[in-house]
Amino acid sequence: MSGFVKATLAKRPRVREAQKVAYLYAAILVIFVLAQLYTFDDFLKLMDSFWLPGGEPLTHLLAGIIVVSEVFALPFLLSMNLSPLMRIFSMGLSWLVPLIWIKLSFWLVFMANAAPNIGYLGTVVRLIPGWWSIFFAVALGILAGWSSWGLWPFVIHHRHKSIN
Repeated sequence: MSGFVKATLAKRPRVREAQKVAYLYAAILVIFVLAQLYTFDDFLKLMDSFWLPGGEPLTHLLAGIIVVSEVFALPFLLSMNLSPLMRIFSMGLSWLVPLIWIKLSFWLVFMANAAPNIGYLGTVVRLIPGWWSIFFAVALGILAGWSSWGLWPFVIHHRHKSIN
């Protein structure tokens, strides 16, 4: 159990490109979170304008989950020294971010046509929702998957049959 609390070095990436993809994804998340936190009060109002099920309390909770997930996905993507449990948690949050944005993008394109902004960059830059926002969220999911595959935190041991 104590091994899950002690910070350890990240495993070497399977391929060098995986680390580069993880850095790209981390850079995108940093830009997102900085823009969202810069005008967080307006970001909450923007999220309210999406008319999500659950009303204002759940919308504000979702906004907080988005920002916290973007921040806590960074340690895994940057291959920081982490405990194994935190590495798994951080990797999971790197998957959660695109999943939330995919659902929000679909919601805004198909259900709430009057939304003035998707919110990727908070309210700093106005990005009108559309099909592009769905494709962009899916691209984030691809980056998350590629990063997770390349930086997978566990060593997988294969059993080889000896030929005797």
